[in-house]
Amino acid sequence: MAEDKQSEAGLYTVYGSSLSYFTQKLLAAMKFYAAPHQFQHKSAAEREAVESRSGTHQVPVLLTPENWMVADTTPLLNMLDHRFPERHMFPPGLEGVLVHVVEEYFDEWIARTMVHYRWHYEESARFCSQKMVREGNPDLDDKTVAGLAANIADWGGRACRATGVYSDRQEEAAEEEYVRILDAVETQLGESQYLLGTRPCAVDCIVLGGLRAHTNHDPDPKKLMVNYPKTVAWCESEADRWDGKGELAPFPAATGFARFVLRESSLTYKPYVLANADALADRAKAFIAEIYDEEVSYLTRPYPERSRRMVMDRIRHQIEPADAAKVADWLGEMGLSECFID
Repeated sequence: MAEDKQSEAGLYTVYGSSLSYFTQKLLAAMKFYAAPHQFQHKSAAEREAVESRSGTHQVPVLLTPENWMVADTTPLLNMLDHRFPERHMFPPGLEGVLVHVVEEYFDEWIARTMVHYRWHYEESARFCSQKMVREGNPDLDDKTVAGLAANIADWGGRACRATGVYSDRQEEAAEEEYVRILDAVETQLGESQYLLGTRPCAVDCIVLGGLRAHTNHDPDPKKLMVNYPKTVAWCESEADRWDGKGELAPFPAATGFARFVLRESSLTYKPYVLANADALADRAKAFIAEIYDEEVSYLTRPYPERSRRMVMDRIRHQIEPADAAKVADWLGEMGLSECFID
């Protein structure tokens, strides 16, 4: 009955966690689309049904008005772009390639820094693990919550290890990189309403996801935000007040923020994702990449390669053949050809 009412109202339901990077990315997008939607914590009672239908234990999952359960935020945004074409998050053509390349850095590289901030700081780990348990299980007693929270925090530590943020050098350098991002966000918001122009795109969604789920939320990284008043205001209210107008800065010039991200990508994301691709091809369980002038061990993961190939497919199939050379030249100038051009 509830699903029938959702269908009749054209309503979308986002299942996830308020502390989830990608859940907050999708929620930001739903607001930019002006899509009728509601947020639902993926509680213990709903977990089996949601995971069975969506085919994943990860969040978020989107329940559509026609009763589909769909996961994975980047393909979800591509689907929603077709449903809300006047408010697309990935523009067509060359600008869409630029948006996707910049978004990829946050999806597949900066996510690890969010994990580090949350689980390597005692106050944040305790606060977030307990909040995660209570969101999905509001009736549990304190002792049970503490036990489950300890298990989550232990998983968080292993996730840091798997994603390469475990030595003193890696922790320090990851934080320095994120501070550079915040500096670039603050500067860009002094020049334009959004990070790639006067309208939002998928890049704004993922950066807002990180702020809302992590660095403007968790006790330890939140201390940084006192230095970024424009970013805090954008995160907490102003970003969602989009009237549907505006445009992105043109390809390939883009904005100062986009150019900053592309430079950072060539130094960090690039060696990581290419080494991961080689490890997958060799069926290796782990690999070594040189990051921040240090050899680092990573767990081989299929999804970063799948995500990289989504960008490659956009370049192959969603731009005019005459524009392919422009993209190849641009990626070469950015030092990213090896990542996205065969």
